Amino acid sequence: MKSKAELSEEIRKLLKERNAIMLAHNYQRDEVQELADISGDSLGLSQSAAESDAEVIVFCGVHFMAESAAILAPEKTVILPRMDAGCPMADMITGEQLRAEKEKRPNVPVVAYVNTTAEVKAYSDICCTSANALKVAESVDSDEVYMVPDRNLAQYTARFTDKKISWWDGYCPTHENLTAADVKKAKEENPSALFMCHPECSPEVIDMADHVCSTSGMYKYAKESEAKSFIIGTEMGILYRLRKDNPDKEFILPSQKLICPNMKLITLEDVLQSLKEMKNIVTVPEDIRKKSLVALNKMLKVPRD
Repeated sequence: MKSKAELSEEIRKLLKERNAIMLAHNYQRDEVQELADISGDSLGLSQSAAESDAEVIVFCGVHFMAESAAILAPEKTVILPRMDAGCPMADMITGEQLRAEKEKRPNVPVVAYVNTTAEVKAYSDICCTSANALKVAESVDSDEVYMVPDRNLAQYTARFTDKKISWWDGYCPTHENLTAADVKKAKEENPSALFMCHPECSPEVIDMADHVCSTSGMYKYAKESEAKSFIIGTEMGILYRLRKDNPDKEFILPSQKLICPNMKLITLEDVLQSLKEMKNIVTVPEDIRKKSLVALNKMLKVPRD
């Protein structure tokens, strides 16, 4: 069995030979994040890959993320080291189901979270991320918006807008695992700690948060805050970079259930094998790609802060 150092050396050599870039989502295994050229959230990674000179993208994440890279960079080869790395929330709605919902709501724009399949994006009007969901909802020229697939992100967005927001009843099982009781216990044990959580958490958990934000927002908040202790309400993979960037601060996981099995599937062995054999290539049919690209590009035109 090869050591971590041997695997890393072989992967770096192959990445160079293939003119490839290795991306790792914030929830990936520590050793995968450590070796990656870029780590970050799903859309940011896809954008970085599309802008790079690399011919091959090795996307260490889940299937919809690799699809997003293929949508934004069709001329590149996109590899997902484990094809069985899916997203339960993304799988909770299909293009056919969304089409049926649209028929019930003529003229109501559909805002699709980027955590959806390419097919669902293709049936949507505009995409959003957890960081810009409110701005996207506000940008749509309608008093009503239908959001898919995450009910928690939709309900969180609804708190800050006068628009009527309805939603598909999907959710992230990992974030749903975090309960208000878990947070209460963690706060009692760490009274000086600030609690920050992801908007995919339940409304009851969000009500207890000092700060609600995306994964990239958590990195920024932790670095800029004067607080020395934080309770983290998202998948445990984020702890790797939080601790690396803030060695003088403490990060507490309120529940051991905050782990996504799909995000932990990819190993260095998988990365090496997929690069060696140039296998597990993710593609998106051109008709679907063009339609989903429209929804993504509309989102990218929404002004940022």
